Amino acid sequence: MKMKMNVLVLCFVLSVSAEGLHEDLAFVGCSDSDGEFSYNLDGEELWFADFINNRGVYPQPSFIDPMIYQEGVYQSAVANLQICKGNLDKSRRAMKDFKLENDPPSSPMIYVRDVVELGGKNTLICHVTGFYPAPVHVYWTKNEENVTEGTSLNVPYPNKDRSFRQTARLDFIAQQGDVYSCTVSHPALDQPLTKFWDVNVQQPGVGPSVFCGVGLSVGLLGVAAGTFFLIKGNECS
Repeated sequence: MKMKMNVLVLCFVLSVSAEGLHEDLAFVGCSDSDGEFSYNLDGEELWFADFINNRGVYPQPSFIDPMIYQEGVYQSAVANLQICKGNLDKSRRAMKDFKLENDPPSSPMIYVRDVVELGGKNTLICHVTGFYPAPVHVYWTKNEENVTEGTSLNVPYPNKDRSFRQTARLDFIAQQGDVYSCTVSHPALDQPLTKFWDVNVQQPGVGPSVFCGVGLSVGLLGVAAGTFFLIKGNECS
């Protein structure tokens, strides 16, 4: 099947250190409706441009000391996005009969950032990899209702085999019994992929108490039975 080229991706290796071979990567991608720009180090995303909310985002956990980029980095990303879209238009005209091979993403992996505590704030993470071209689209639900508030999707990151990986996040407050889902769509999929995750927190001490209670009851029954047979034995003699 012939498809028009509608995505342009550029990757630049900014520097490679001889000591340990560290890779500093800048990633630029665009389509008719979307744009991606990020800085990465050794496979970890350090900063990306959120063109929807017009801001730069540091996705690293709060407990580390993140690298801070100079003022104006977001404005630079906006300028690079415009250049990317101009190059995309030229590439589309030059490669109008280009055959694009699509690779589907893997089944999503869904997990939480922190240990779950009822009533506590947490982040649900949905990760997919192995797809081409980028990006994927990710949708969240809570108890079968669509969720958009508190969601984010980082820019696609290139794998060594030319495929991409991407991570979506959903901020939530853990309530017992809530069920969340992450659904991933991509042109190479016949139907979207969905993974579920539910809040199921065991109350502290419930398991051990029940176990000890049952053990104590069985022990008392054993003592009572022994006492009964001892009395009966004395009566017979």
